[in-house]
Amino acid sequence: MNRILKANNEIEIFYFGNKVDARNRIIHGYDSVSDVLIWSIVPKFLPILKLDAEKLVGEN
Repeated sequence: MNRILKANNEIEIFYFGNKVDARNRIIHGYDSVSDVLIWSIVPKFLPILKLDAEKLVGEN
């Protein structure tokens, strides 16, 4: 996402900080991430991430 924003800082990515924080916690703190945490995030934010991705693909 950082690369996308560097290429075009006008692109809107909703919940940018939350997505980056979640990714960093999963990648770097994998031993402290529970299945419950992941499955509480997925249904709430996956549809938003999908919309963001569809918008980006449509802009190419």
